[in-house]
Amino acid sequence: MFIVNVIRGFFMALADSVPGVSGGTIAFILGFYDQFINSLNKLVSKSSKEEKMEALHFLFKIGIGWAVGMVASVLFLASIFEEQIYSISSLFIGFIIFSIPLIIKAEKETIKGKYINSVWAVTGVLIVVALTVFNPASGGQGIDVSFGNLTIGLSLYVFVAGMIAISAMVLPGISGSTLLLIFGLYTAIISAIKEVLSLNFSYLPVLLVFGVGVIVGILSTIKLIRHFLETARPQMIYLILGLMIGSLYAVIMGPTTLEVPKAPMSWDTFSILFFIVGGVIIIGLEQFSKFIEKKRM
Repeated sequence: MFIVNVIRGFFMALADSVPGVSGGTIAFILGFYDQFINSLNKLVSKSSKEEKMEALHFLFKIGIGWAVGMVASVLFLASIFEEQIYSISSLFIGFIIFSIPLIIKAEKETIKGKYINSVWAVTGVLIVVALTVFNPASGGQGIDVSFGNLTIGLSLYVFVAGMIAISAMVLPGISGSTLLLIFGLYTAIISAIKEVLSLNFSYLPVLLVFGVGVIVGILSTIKLIRHFLETARPQMIYLILGLMIGSLYAVIMGPTTLEVPKAPMSWDTFSILFFIVGGVIIIGLEQFSKFIEKKRM
C-alpha cells in the first residue's frame, strides 16, 4: 500500500495546488477520506501511542506523494497560470462539475430523503459568492508579498488566509486554492514557493507566515470537521455540494484577482477542450479508486 498512498498524496497535491476541487475532494473520490481525517485527528488528540504511530505512518506516505505533487505542480503552474488563465480555469470547472455527481453517488444513502437540508447547499453557495464579491482583491488589485512589502497588516491577512485555506483543503468542497484566488493571494503564494525553490529567499517570510497559519488552521479545525461529519453528515454533505457549486463563480471571477487583472471568464474565453480534460481526469481518478479496491479484495 506504500505506492498506492504515495499516489493518493500526489493527486491530493495536484488538487490542492489549483483552484477547483480540494485535496479533500480527491480523498473522497479515491475512497480514503475518513481514514485521512481520522489519522489527522489522532495526531492532534489524546490518542494512544500505537494509534498515533499508525496515523503518522499513513500520513507520512500520503505526505511524500503530496510533497512531490505540490513541487511539480507549482513549478509548472507558476510559469503558465497568468498567461493561460482561461484554459486553466476551464480545466478547474471540469474538475468541479464532474466531481459533484461522484460525491452525490458516494453519499446517496446519507442525503436520500433529507432534502430539507438543501438549505445548507444554498448556504454554501452564498458563502463562496460573498467571499468572492467582498474580498479585498476584488476589482483587480494584485498583492505583492515580497519581503519589502510584507507589512503587519498584510502578514495578518496572509496568516488568516492560510488558516482558512487549509481548512478548505481538508474538507471536500471548495478548494483552498480557490479561496486563495478569492483573496487575491493564489498567484502570489504559488510564485513565492517557486522563488524559494529557486533559492530566492526574499519570499521566505511570507511563506513562513502562511505556513504558521496552515498549522494553526489544522489544529483548530480538524476536530470540528470530524465532529460534524460524524454527527451531522447529511448537513455537511449538502454544505460541501453548495461550496463546490459556489466555487464555480469564484473560478469564473478568478482572472480579476491577478496582479494584472483580466476580465472574468466568458463563453468566448471558456475552453471546452480543457473542460473535458478536467472531467476525464476526475473520472479516471474514480476508476483508479475502484481498481485499488478490487486489488485489495
